[in-house]
Amino acid sequence: MTHKPGIVVTGASGRMGQMLIGLINASEHANLVGAVERSGHEWVGQDIGTAMGGAGVGVTVTDQPLDAFAQAQAIIDFTTPEATLGFAALAAQARAVHVIGTTGMSAEQIARLKPAARHAAIVRAGNMSLGVNLLVQLTRKVAAALDEDFDIEVIEAHHNQKVDAPSGTALMLGEAAAEGRGVSLDDAADRGRDGLTGARVRGHIGFSAIRGGDIVGEHDVMFAAPGERVILRHLATDRAVFARGALKAALWGLDKAPGEYDMMDVLGL
Repeated sequence: MTHKPGIVVTGASGRMGQMLIGLINASEHANLVGAVERSGHEWVGQDIGTAMGGAGVGVTVTDQPLDAFAQAQAIIDFTTPEATLGFAALAAQARAVHVIGTTGMSAEQIARLKPAARHAAIVRAGNMSLGVNLLVQLTRKVAAALDEDFDIEVIEAHHNQKVDAPSGTALMLGEAAAEGRGVSLDDAADRGRDGLTGARVRGHIGFSAIRGGDIVGEHDVMFAAPGERVILRHLATDRAVFARGALKAALWGLDKAPGEYDMMDVLGL
């Protein structure tokens, strides 16, 4: 029987953590070898299967990530920016692939991943779904084809528990639009409008964030000119699309050299 690579999931009690654990346990291509939670969490010391309300699976939730990472070939991480930076250093020590789905990371925090990437493969994306990454490619191409007569707006909607805005996916789309236009998103982004803001600045890329209910993720990129609009859209109705993409990224990264990668690399786009 072919050896199946071992995977650790951080943030095991979170929605994405639990979905990933279920997916890996059902996979024919990977084994769950670790589940990590923060110190003091009620799940620490419990079998992850039992903690999730099912049968035991023989993996105990731990608050000692390095011990878990030492057994793994890959780590899948949907947590918080500062936690992710700590996990990156430990994954590098273990020479394990680090798949990062954490959103809300600043440019400075992303830059702090570089030392870890010298020792292990890091696959980081604001969104792990195939459809969204195709949307990113389309956004770049449409932005390159249409001039500044077309205003660009990125509109995103998520559930009411999401803590960061704009979403990581919205920023991916904004970056793609900026690349297509040949400008820096830092210079062109318009991320807040309230009150008497004046007319829209030509060439700016606007962002709008909607939060409500249990929306999984909706993203529109609107190109609006006098008399016409082009709208590119992706709707996610099940978080499983992100979990499947993350697992695909983990398996893809197993034979890759140390460095920083994204889902475009994973999908060959």
